[in-house]
Amino acid sequence: MKKFQKIMSLMLASAMIMTMLAGCSNSNDASNADSAAAETTETAGEETAESTDTTAASSDGAAFKIGAIGPATGGAAVYGIAVQNGADLAIKEINAAGGINGYQIEYNFQDDECDNEKSVNAYNTLKDWGMQMLVGTTTSGCCIAVAAESANDNLFQITPSGSSVDCINGNDNVFQVCFTDPNQGVGAAQYIGTNGVAEKVAVIYDSSDVYSSGIYEKFAQEAANQPFEIVASEAFTADNKTDFSVQLQKAKDAGADLVFLPIYYTEASLILTQANAMGYTPKFFGCDGLDGILNVENFDTALAEGVMLLTPFAADAEDEATKAFVSAYVESYGDTPNQFAADAYDAVYILKAAIEQCGATPDDSVSDLCEKLKAVMPEITVDGLTGEAMSWDTDGAVNKSPKAMEIVNGNYSLIQ
Repeated sequence: MKKFQKIMSLMLASAMIMTMLAGCSNSNDASNADSAAAETTETAGEETAESTDTTAASSDGAAFKIGAIGPATGGAAVYGIAVQNGADLAIKEINAAGGINGYQIEYNFQDDECDNEKSVNAYNTLKDWGMQMLVGTTTSGCCIAVAAESANDNLFQITPSGSSVDCINGNDNVFQVCFTDPNQGVGAAQYIGTNGVAEKVAVIYDSSDVYSSGIYEKFAQEAANQPFEIVASEAFTADNKTDFSVQLQKAKDAGADLVFLPIYYTEASLILTQANAMGYTPKFFGCDGLDGILNVENFDTALAEGVMLLTPFAADAEDEATKAFVSAYVESYGDTPNQFAADAYDAVYILKAAIEQCGATPDDSVSDLCEKLKAVMPEITVDGLTGEAMSWDTDGAVNKSPKAMEIVNGNYSLIQ
């Protein structure tokens, strides 16, 4: 992203302030805004009305219909359920506060089980329902598959956590809330190097996954500019992701004092468990895909103590917007929100800001609504939970910066 390097440098120089997945994946040109155009700033979550289940239409019967897609079951369910709930909470707040320009929102979430084909099926189900805008999909592989369909339909799509550049490449109807995989790789290498986190680094990554391999590629390139050495680069694939003894032994033999894990929390939990069994105790460092590791069933979360990751959201942040969001989320869903919940919450408020800017109504056709939203996305800025003054390039990429977090006492803690 255009602003990323500058923002990272400023952040790193000022006390190390820098989460999945999302951006994460599975295995499987509009012009610039005219300078005279008004710039709109929307504060995500500024409506503070109590959440309600209402999705009633406005007095004339019309309502915006927003669909969402993600894994509510399966190995990546932590991500999808968070996206489902985060978007749900934002929609309830907006409806309770009067809707968008007086129109209520109807919401429909579909489970894709983190499977590309099922994600396309979910998209078609939402089309039959009458979806006008899509918050999704949650994972990059599914997002790429669905983006091909939404582009054909010219339906506006904003993905909360699909971080692969292929989610937006060639699809002018798709915009991202999370920062892209390449920038996560660059940011991780810069953070490790600038802060002297390690001298010898090993990488364990999934070569069959667009999320993991995309981050690794840029991490390795940027590492050449940093004062640490990559002493081992070990890959695995979707067909072989349960036994990491070989990769860990090579990292240990190479003297790696840090293992970089641009992977998902399920595989990361196995790596931490197996490293502990062999007496190997390096520092572990990951990206947003590690958000969720504390919720893995039967995983000894004590093994995650000290794990570091880059993420755009920290639930323990002290700003009023984050505290209000966390409180409302816990009350509504009985769990502490992760970055995926915050990204989805922001995605809905981004849609609200764009709709208000362009003056769209539910009576617009899907294509007309998409054209209006595409035209104003480069004009708006949004202060959200996952970034201040977020803005968008014409290619759909978001401009914002990540934070660094460390797992301390079983909680994600923002590094100050």
